[in-house]
Amino acid sequence: MRTAYREQMDRFTHDLLVMSDLVRNTMASASEALLDVDLAKAEKVVSSIDVIEELRAKCETAAFELLALEGPVASDLRQVVSGIYIVEDLARMAALSVHVGKLARRRHPQSAVPDEIKPYVEEMSRQAINSASKIKDLLVNTDVSQATELAAEDDAVDDIHRHLFILTTQREWKYSTREAVDLTLISRYLERYSDHAVSIASRVVYMVTGMRLPEYQESERTKEQQQALESQFDEISRRYQDYWD
Repeated sequence: MRTAYREQMDRFTHDLLVMSDLVRNTMASASEALLDVDLAKAEKVVSSIDVIEELRAKCETAAFELLALEGPVASDLRQVVSGIYIVEDLARMAALSVHVGKLARRRHPQSAVPDEIKPYVEEMSRQAINSASKIKDLLVNTDVSQATELAAEDDAVDDIHRHLFILTTQREWKYSTREAVDLTLISRYLERYSDHAVSIASRVVYMVTGMRLPEYQESERTKEQQQALESQFDEISRRYQDYWD
C-alpha cells in the first residue's frame, strides 16, 4: 500500500515540476513579447493557458485522490495539502503571464512600455523569472533555507513596483494616460507573480517544518539569540575559570 502511495506521490510531484517549468517559460516569453514587441510570442503565451489548465486539473485530481484513497498522515498529509496550494499558486502565475502577453498583443505594433521606462520593467521581469526558476529546485530539494532566501528576494520586485507607481502618479509624467495605465498593470502583474513564488516558498516551509514562514523565521531568530547568549556565557566562563577555581 505504501509503495503504491509513494509512486502516486512521485507522479504528483513530477507534474508539479513540469508545471513549474511551464510557468517560468511562459513568463519569460511574455516578457520578451512585451519588451521586444513580438506578436508571435504574445500569441503563443496567450494560447499556452489551456495546457497549463489541463495540468492544473490533473494535479488537483491526483492530490484529492491521495487524500481520499490513501489516508496520508502527518508529514505526508502536509505534503499533499501544500501541493494543492502550490498548484493554485502556479496556476495564478501562469494566468498573470497570460495577462502580460495579452497586453503586449493588444498594443502591437506599438510598445506598451515607453523606452525610458523599459529598464525598470526588464529588471522587474528578470527578478520575477529568477524567482520562478528557483521554484523547481525548491520543490525537488525542499530546502527551508533556500525557501527563506527566495522569500527575501521579493523585496527587490516590491521596490521597483513602488517606484513605478510613484512615476506614473507624478505631475511630471510625460506619457499618455493609456501608457500610465498599461505600466501600472504590467507592474502589478509582475509583482503578483513574484508574490505567488513567495507563497510557494512559504508552503514548502510549512510542508517541511509544520510552521508558517513568519513563525519559522521567528523561531530561527529566537534560536540565534539563544545561541548568542550561550556563546557569551561560555566566553565569560572561560575568562573567569581560573578565578572560580
